[in-house]
Order: sequence, then structure tokens, then C-alpha cells
Amino acid sequence: MVGDGHLQPDEGGFGRRLDEHEHAPEGRGPDEAPERPRGVVDSAVYARGYRYASPSTLADTYRCLQELTDAMAWIGLYRPDREQITSLAREFRLHDLAVEDAINAHQRPKLERYGETLFVVLRAARYDDVHEVVEFSEVHLFIGPGFVITVRHGEAPDLAAIRRRLEAEPQMLARGPQAVLYAILDQVVDGYAPVVAGLEHDIDEIETEVFGGDPNASRRIYELSREVIQFQRAARPLLGVLAALAAGSGKYSSDEELQRYLRDVTDHLTQVVERVDSFRHLLQNILAVNATLVSQQQNEEMRSLTAANYAQNEELKKVSSWAAILFAPTLIGTVYGMNFVHMPELHWRFGYLFAIGLMALVCGTLYLVFKRRGWL
Repeated sequence: MVGDGHLQPDEGGFGRRLDEHEHAPEGRGPDEAPERPRGVVDSAVYARGYRYASPSTLADTYRCLQELTDAMAWIGLYRPDREQITSLAREFRLHDLAVEDAINAHQRPKLERYGETLFVVLRAARYDDVHEVVEFSEVHLFIGPGFVITVRHGEAPDLAAIRRRLEAEPQMLARGPQAVLYAILDQVVDGYAPVVAGLEHDIDEIETEVFGGDPNASRRIYELSREVIQFQRAARPLLGVLAALAAGSGKYSSDEELQRYLRDVTDHLTQVVERVDSFRHLLQNILAVNATLVSQQQNEEMRSLTAANYAQNEELKKVSSWAAILFAPTLIGTVYGMNFVHMPELHWRFGYLFAIGLMALVCGTLYLVFKRRGWL
């Protein structure tokens, strides 16, 4: 139970309970974060929307939570080991299947209810402007009466920023664990907007590359299509998670103000999913156009190659024709240059004229034959 002390915010905007004559621990100022075990990013106990305590160990968090009524523990973990998850599972009675999923990661977005405990898997996305790629990460949440456990497998979302924002709004944080869930959902969905803008910019670049004849356009289209499909797998199942939360809001008496936040998050996510669906169809069309352009380019190259081969064959015909024509007089001159004693026309007065006439006749005949066949 909370004692006679009172809650008041400290200079950093956090709330904590200060009893009379209470002092900060030795060696650490009131604003300094305690040294925590590996894997535990932050652990805090909240009462009436203010940070009541910041235990340094999970065991201290359990004890502090047991001493208070209407308090909430928010434990943030980053790639914890099995021992830490097992300790939390024993304390808050987490289901074995959900615990196993949180340890192994690589889950699709989903919501599962185990009694009074919700297990939610979200996939955050971040656009890397330098390398022009989309990076994905997972965050798992256990939401139950008086506790929130976040297990992050990646750099996004920035849960520390979400915690600071909620601590700056105690009236929102006082609404309990569901307020933390909706804040994280809102942060994840808001993080999709820069990814959508980055993908849209990449698609514009690809269109320019396709019509510019870039040979690497096909490969980039396939890579971007794979990113869009992964983004769809991250965003589209989240609509089912939000729908399940909205459907259970009446049964589990969710806060009306939180339901409004949930509907706003759903609207933003619907817009994101519709944009991503249009990206996928657009990339399919771009791929088809690129294949057509590549085919046309190949046909043009084949036509050019065929024309070049044809011209080369025509030149070869001309060369071969002239070679045959010139070969005829060479052959005749060679025969009459043998100088045999007994050889026809060797001592004939008109032998020379006969040989020249024969050369002219043969050359003329060959010329007419090749000309008629179109070789000359």
C-alpha cells in the first residue's frame, strides 16, 4: 500500500513518491538511471500516472509492485535471455506458448488472449535513406492487470521515446496498461509513413531507370517488390490486431478515450495498407513494361545484327565475284606461259590475240552471270 507520502513530479517530468526525510541513494542523483542487468532497458513502477520507482532488478520490481495498489509496472527488455523471460513468466503467469514466441521472435503481427493477459506481436519498419532499403524489427508485448512487458528484437520502434511521451502526459499514463499498448501501436503505425514515402521515391526512380534503358532496372524492381511484400506482411495483419482490440473493447470495458485513439490508429494504418497495395500493383505494371522495353530493344538489336550480316554477305558476294573474274585470265595466262614445245597456238600468228580474246570472253561471261544473280 502507498504510505502517507505524496506523489509529485520531479524535474525531468517523471512522477515519484517522496516520503518525509527521503533522500536519493548514495552515489546516484535522483535523475540518474540505476545500473540494470543486461537485456533490461528500463523498469519502472507507475502510480496514478507518475513514475513511483525505478527498480534496478526484476526482483525489486516485483516487490515494489506488490507493495502498491492500482500501480503498473512497465518493464522494457531488449533481446533478453531465457532466464529473464522465465522469471517474468513465473511472476505474471505468462502462457508458455507466448513466452516461446517472445524468445524465438520471427513472428507475424498477431494478438492472442490468454485469460486476462494479452500477447501482441508488432513488426516495425524503418527506411534507411543511405542504402535505400527498408529495415524490419519485432516488438512483443505482454499486457495484463498492472503490468506491461515489452520485448524488442531490433532497433525500432523507439520505446524510450514512447515512455518519455507518456510520462509527460500522466493523465494518459494513468489509464493503465492499455494506454501503453495504444501508444506503441500509434508509434509503429506512424513509423510506417516515412517508409511509404521512401518506397514511393524509389518507385519514381525505377520508372526513370526503366524508360532510360538502365540494364539494372529489372534487378532493382525485384528487390523493391520483395521489400513491398515484406512491408505488406508487417502492416496488413496489424489491421486484424486492431479489429480484435476494437471487438473486445466492449467486453473488457476499455476506456472510451483509448477507443478513439484506436480508431485513429486504424484509419492511419488503413491508408498505409492501401498505399502499399497500390505499390505492389504498380511494380507489377512497371515490371511488365520493362520486359516489353527489353524485348523491343533485343528485337532492334537483332534487326541491326541481321542488317549488318546481310550487308556483309553482299560485300562478300562482290569480293568473291571479282575474285572469280580475275582468276579466269590468271588461269589462261598460266596455261599459255608453260612454254612447252608442242603446244597448240604457241607458234600461231594470232595466238596472242586468241589468248587475250579468250580472257576477255571468260571475264565478260562471268561478269554477266554474277550481275544477273545480283552479286555485282
